[in-house]
Amino acid sequence: ARNKLIVILGPTASGKSELAFKLAKKFSVRGRPVSGWNGVEIVSADSRQIYQEMDIGTAKPTKEEIKNIPHHLIDLIKPDQEFSLAQYKKQAIKAIQNIQKKGKLPFLVGGTGLYIQAVVENLDIPRVKPDKKIRARLEKITNQELIKKLKKLDPLAASAIDLNNKRRLIRALEVCLKTKKTFSSQKKKKRPLFDTLQIGLKLNKKILQKRINQRTEKMFQAGLITEVEKLAKKYSSHLPSMSGIGYQEIILHLQKKISFSQAKESIKLHTRQYARRQMTWFKRNKRINWVNSCQQAEKLLRDFLD
Repeated sequence: ARNKLIVILGPTASGKSELAFKLAKKFSVRGRPVSGWNGVEIVSADSRQIYQEMDIGTAKPTKEEIKNIPHHLIDLIKPDQEFSLAQYKKQAIKAIQNIQKKGKLPFLVGGTGLYIQAVVENLDIPRVKPDKKIRARLEKITNQELIKKLKKLDPLAASAIDLNNKRRLIRALEVCLKTKKTFSSQKKKKRPLFDTLQIGLKLNKKILQKRINQRTEKMFQAGLITEVEKLAKKYSSHLPSMSGIGYQEIILHLQKKISFSQAKESIKLHTRQYARRQMTWFKRNKRINWVNSCQQAEKLLRDFLD
């Protein structure tokens, strides 16, 4: 029973973090175990919250929330450092096993499909050495061209990776070109390490769109522009971390290439497109139990733990 893992996933802005907090609170009464558990700790499955100094644009949990429920795999690296899927998988598994050792229940929470799959299905990630020649060639190509190439060579990988992240695009293409096999077919599943319940939060399009708009407005109120200005002074705008939604648009605005309102509308549009890609990826996973309320999720969780 001590090997249980709860995954809470969903598209961006769907409210999965709030759902995770609500569920975590039900198992976290200070000082005494609830249904045999000493509380919950959260492991983030978000490929953007790994960056330090990027808080508002990545919608990180607040200091207060982290104080109430411990979080792992947030603020791991500086925006100019590299971090691979293999590294994520290793650190996430270690964090989950440490939480289990304490008699607590680990929640893996996020929207990065590849991160979740790597942990849940215990993926064996291809160890293909970087190829400088291929990389140099791909570096010269625009993102749009890279996306087109990848969709042709490996449509499955194209739906799984963050298409704004040039480094990830190049890596997927590099593996395809070097091994003559698709990137997605090379990730072999090993025996799962955990007994996992996957809960997906699914909202109808209108509600999700409204939530995306509200969250974008909130980010601006919280000081998104100041956050990006600070980052732009310290780091190159060509870094993968800076290509994330919310950062690239503000950089263009700061470079006077687009207006303030264009930047805001672009963020909303790109977030909607990203949410669609996430849902395409998640729909392939038949083991996700989709819910649209906390009550449904709680019932699933209690049944699973009993």
